[in-house]
Amino acid sequence: MKRDMGLCILIILFMGAHHGSKGLYAGTGDRMALQSPDRTIELTVTAGPEIQFSVTVDGKAVMTASGVGMSAGEGTDFGPDTEPEQVKKRTFQGLIRPVVAEKRAVIEDRYNEMTLRFKGLYSLIFRVYDNGLAYRFITNSGDSLIVRSETADFRFADMTQVLYPEEDGFFSHNERTYIPVRLDTAAAGRLASLPVLVSTQGIRLLIMESALRDYPGMWLKTGKAGTLGACFPLYALESALRSGSDRDFPVTRTADYIARTRGNREFPWRVLAIARQDADLITNQLVYQLADSTGSGDFSWIRPGKVAWDWWNANNVYQAGFRSGVNTETYQYYIDFASEYGIEYIILDEGWYKLGNLLEPVPEMDIPELMAYAREKNVGIILWVIWKTLEDQLEPALDQFVRWGAVGIKVDFMQRDDQAMVNYYWKIADEAAKRHLLVDFHGAYKPAGLRRAYPNVISREGVKGLEHNKWSLDITPAHNLTLPFIRMVPGPMDYTPGAMVNAQPGNFRVVFTRPMSMTTRAHQAAMYVVYESPLQMMADSPTHYRRESECARFIAKMPTVWDDIRVLEARVSEYLIVARRHGSQWFVGAMNNAQARAFTLNLSFLGNSAYNAEILKDGLNADRYAEDYVIETRSLVKEDSVRINLAPGGGWAAILTPKP
Repeated sequence: MKRDMGLCILIILFMGAHHGSKGLYAGTGDRMALQSPDRTIELTVTAGPEIQFSVTVDGKAVMTASGVGMSAGEGTDFGPDTEPEQVKKRTFQGLIRPVVAEKRAVIEDRYNEMTLRFKGLYSLIFRVYDNGLAYRFITNSGDSLIVRSETADFRFADMTQVLYPEEDGFFSHNERTYIPVRLDTAAAGRLASLPVLVSTQGIRLLIMESALRDYPGMWLKTGKAGTLGACFPLYALESALRSGSDRDFPVTRTADYIARTRGNREFPWRVLAIARQDADLITNQLVYQLADSTGSGDFSWIRPGKVAWDWWNANNVYQAGFRSGVNTETYQYYIDFASEYGIEYIILDEGWYKLGNLLEPVPEMDIPELMAYAREKNVGIILWVIWKTLEDQLEPALDQFVRWGAVGIKVDFMQRDDQAMVNYYWKIADEAAKRHLLVDFHGAYKPAGLRRAYPNVISREGVKGLEHNKWSLDITPAHNLTLPFIRMVPGPMDYTPGAMVNAQPGNFRVVFTRPMSMTTRAHQAAMYVVYESPLQMMADSPTHYRRESECARFIAKMPTVWDDIRVLEARVSEYLIVARRHGSQWFVGAMNNAQARAFTLNLSFLGNSAYNAEILKDGLNADRYAEDYVIETRSLVKEDSVRINLAPGGGWAAILTPKP
């Protein structure tokens, strides 16, 4: 794969300089306006006592008087009591070709931009796209800068409903359910991680960030009169192992500022995705578009694919002739399964090394033998690590992994996004890239642009996924239908689908070592089309998959990266049907919440070709016995009418291959 490249089609610059209250920009006085290329979204910026912006969509006000600012202390404030010395505008249109295309092989990048240059050696850049907007600070104030606080207030024009991933504090895996909250009645001070989905005036607004580097992650708190305001973890001076834990390192002492950084730099983008329909959220790629690009270099060694994963199923291998567990024979069994089913990778999760020392495998694991066995079978091995142990042994551990023949690392339990931890992610991405190692971050914050600069960061968690079925009742069908519209928008999510033990809610049980899903079998299969993760887990036991070989082979045919996407039906928390193209094939996935539904599939995306379709769908009794499914084949053309019947918590998936 070649590196991410942006192909410029058209750049038109509109420049205006002004001193005082007049300048060559839309608006009067200190009011500056910027429209989206299609002219349906308008951003208005005012400067004076403070910098504020407002937004209209299709002529309707959706945001009003939202404040922007940054304080560096000692009288150095960016934003208040000032007006721009110079305003520049430009229009850009180009193409981005992602190295790892989890949604599209080619992204159209089109926006209008306005740069406000202020006294005090700083600027503020706004961009407006046809599907959202963003802004960022740029400073030019010497060798170093201490950022004490940043203001990012979001004020909405009308009664606002929010799906709120509420958090207890900044030390978090960022694995939350999305709570419906009315902002005008919400108590002040409720903390949330990003992204947060807001609905106002019939418009959906998804608050995110991009180009997060050498800076803490942004969080939100509810404020007075229905507002949301940014807040940030303070700069970490010390962290310490939590009592009773072997892996939790919360911050124990902080500074009174959020970042110590270069004085000459670009800061993260504050991003607002804008959607008129729920479906528009699924196709939004603003976080990737705004991220730092890769520049030159070669990432052709990156190989997306699926993974036979051990931890979720608790190594429940049976009828195998050996004692299953964290031992060489068990993982040879995983390798055999992966090779037989065309699965690219396996993971050695927790237990393969003596905790605290990545250079010392447990006696039951012969790592060199396993690596050699995997190479013979054309299966790659990814090694799980605790982040702090990797930090302490970084170079010797990664070098040893390469000598063994590992192809990637799964780095876990960071649970922070203060500045130091954000920098840790970038360091690991870089050190892994030097050694041609993939990275999957778990215990992680949301995607915020790192993967564009380092596409070897192929996926990450930061999602309340299938593993929670091992200890909670939270992974409902409705939750599964909320994730794609919120958490999946900024980037891939390692939800870890693929449960072969399935139950309707009334039959569901929490069993840590014998887990199941609260969905139908077809719902799990459809996740491999609906959910985006270039490194996609098959979470259940290889023995279960072999027992359910017809279903497992269907899943194994699914790609993990895509050339194009069509959203056919979509409603947050209720249902989603997407069609994705990989090469000449189309794949369709449909997922449903707890209410049974029927749809007629629109096949116009097929064009003029005829297709052979392999379909996996809910069986007639899936509403009672969630493992009931049917696989059928048929021929399809775009004029055909296909009826999709979804059981409660149900699903439907299809593989469409052009006829010769």
